[in-house]
Amino acid sequence: MSGKDIKINRHPAVAGQFYPAHPDVLQREVESLFSMAAPQKQGRVRAVISPHAGYIFSGTVAASAFNQLDDKASYRRVFLIASSHQAHYNGASVYCEGDFIMPYGRELVDTEIGEMLTEVYPELFTDNPSPHLNEHSIEVQLPFLHYKLQNSYRIVPIIIGTNSPEICKRLASALKPYLNKDNLFVISSDFSHYPAYEAAKSVDSATGQAIISNSAQNLLSALDINAHKHIPQLVTSLCGWTSVLTLLYMTENEPAFCYNEICYKNSGDAKEEGSRNQVVGYWAISVTEKQEETERFTLSDAEKQVLLKEAMDSIGRLFRKADTPPAAIESYPQALRTRCGAFVSIHNNGELRGCYGHMEEDKPLLQNIREMAQWAAARDSRFRPVTPEELNEVDIEISVLSPLRKIRNITEIEMGVHGIFIRKGMNRGVFLPQVATETGWSKESFLGHCARDKAGIGWNGWKEAEISVFTATIIREKE
Repeated sequence: MSGKDIKINRHPAVAGQFYPAHPDVLQREVESLFSMAAPQKQGRVRAVISPHAGYIFSGTVAASAFNQLDDKASYRRVFLIASSHQAHYNGASVYCEGDFIMPYGRELVDTEIGEMLTEVYPELFTDNPSPHLNEHSIEVQLPFLHYKLQNSYRIVPIIIGTNSPEICKRLASALKPYLNKDNLFVISSDFSHYPAYEAAKSVDSATGQAIISNSAQNLLSALDINAHKHIPQLVTSLCGWTSVLTLLYMTENEPAFCYNEICYKNSGDAKEEGSRNQVVGYWAISVTEKQEETERFTLSDAEKQVLLKEAMDSIGRLFRKADTPPAAIESYPQALRTRCGAFVSIHNNGELRGCYGHMEEDKPLLQNIREMAQWAAARDSRFRPVTPEELNEVDIEISVLSPLRKIRNITEIEMGVHGIFIRKGMNRGVFLPQVATETGWSKESFLGHCARDKAGIGWNGWKEAEISVFTATIIREKE
């Protein structure tokens, strides 16, 4: 994509109204708000829901949302999503004209991503800049972002103009591939508008709980119930409901994502300015991703040697008719009794002679090693069975597997770190992490070979298959 030849930067619309216009005064204001912010509750933040009112009313809640970010967080892009307060139109508008100019300087816009979205999804995204020009709900988030993130990033400003849940679902589908560790999503929304103080707390609690449930339908139901309660002066329960709904469509049915209540206030809590007769509610909510469990346990050097010896002894039992049964698994250390997947590979003079593995976590590690060693030696159909004469020549390699983690985008695959498990219907295919290192394949070739040669679904079959990744602790006889 060529990009815009001439940039048309967006200038502040509400500086001096919602937040200070002078950079030094703004810096002091933001520092003060962060000093009162709620501390970080969870790491690995993928999204925050933050209010967009004047800082005197919602500033501490917004600072609490952004305070959930790690101090050394490094995001390539920050997707800022808001619902238009001024215009209704189909889909969403992505600002692609230039950068956002703020009192403290320039917020760089990732215009390439914006242009890509409008080109690939023209029925959903427009590059019409007009919805952004006077809209405050993205602008007021930027000073918090600028203060908290020390590393360079680019923003992707998106303003939703539709009131259709179905279109929000389609927007979510287009944006979901970007919901990963490389990017942050900031959802800009206030909550209840204009009920009395206690009524706002009740309404906002119900709306907040629906969001925390990570269910789009729960949110839509909560908004409908609130509307039918006929609460005096309640105009809306969630002014940015389409933005929050879009986020929920991205995260629901993904158990790795967890919503966390961080801080709640409403405008009636403002010390001097806050009237309690008519208030606006504010929630800070974070969305975190559970830590990938790369290893459930650690193996000592002695335990690794036990596994290698057990694998070789197990192969030897294939050729000994009257052999003493192996020791009971219960007599071994806990680490060797942990249920996890494993592969055993056999090499002779550097050439593979057999490989077999078990992905499920339904057997003790030691049992897996004993069984897979025999299967690799005798049942790998690609090779003739290992012979007794080879026992003194072969080398054993063991791969102890982490739990599987389903991925949403192949950008999550780290070559040489992750193995892949491709599943489509009854077809399965597995490559261990070391396959990428040994072959030097590109990521697409890694996936293509696994799909065609292992899963039997054709070279491009991975594009329509479920892909999971895992890591492996490699144990070798010769290190």
